[in-house]
Amino acid sequence: MKVTDILNRDSLSLSFEVFPPKSSETYENIKNSALEIAKLKPDFMSVTYGAGGTTDKYTLDVAESILETGVTPIAHLTCVCSDRDKIKDTLSRMKSMGIENILALRGDIPDGMSKKSLDYSHASDLAAEIKAFGGFCIGGACYPEGHPESENQKQDIQNLKSKVDAGCEFLTTQMFFDNNILYNFLYKAREAGITVPVIPGIMPVTNPSQVKRIRSLSGTVLPRRFIQIVDRFGSSPAAMKQAGIAYATEQIVDLYANGIKTVHVYSMNKPDVAAKIKANLEDIIG
Repeated sequence: MKVTDILNRDSLSLSFEVFPPKSSETYENIKNSALEIAKLKPDFMSVTYGAGGTTDKYTLDVAESILETGVTPIAHLTCVCSDRDKIKDTLSRMKSMGIENILALRGDIPDGMSKKSLDYSHASDLAAEIKAFGGFCIGGACYPEGHPESENQKQDIQNLKSKVDAGCEFLTTQMFFDNNILYNFLYKAREAGITVPVIPGIMPVTNPSQVKRIRSLSGTVLPRRFIQIVDRFGSSPAAMKQAGIAYATEQIVDLYANGIKTVHVYSMNKPDVAAKIKANLEDIIG
């Protein structure tokens, strides 16, 4: 099923993200975690793609396993270290597996590499390539707080519009912890003529080490209320997990209450976290 068909429904929906293993040694454990999450019957699941295509085989294998459970998968595809032949080969494999949905990403440019040396300088280049190949529903990433490489949010939204014009039919956001940031971003995106569905991405923070990584990688704004939760409960793994799930659930409920129909949860291959969030929302999403 195409993700756009799911997004066009009137009902509320919930989806989860998993990541593939980096090596064969952990493949079975990670695949089993993904399948446990699939048992929750989310509306769809996305499978990430390692830097430079390092997990491309495992990404497709996990996505195919999810498809076999009856859950719709989205396979991430990163192009920064790929040439056009490799991308076309990957698209052919996806099509043969029955994978219909792709999240088109550029990926981080390795140190010392110039954009001019790349076959794909931007995610919009990849989206256009996939659209020309045909047969896929194409998604893209967006950044409510602005992409780190953009000079300002206005420029970032203009770049996002180019990505949509190139073929992206839906967008999934980077994680955020203050819903007002998303609402402000959506207003500006709509003003710029971006009318495709935007799926908020929510990260349940269940241990303090995640906070350090979030700060170092994304520069995401952490509200004082969230920081107080980490300060108070971070020393207790069980308490931090419960508090992190509660905070994420509260964000999701607020999003649904304000007209958002679909929310994507960065579940980090944790079936128990995914299950608790789904249970917290059971009577809301039906």
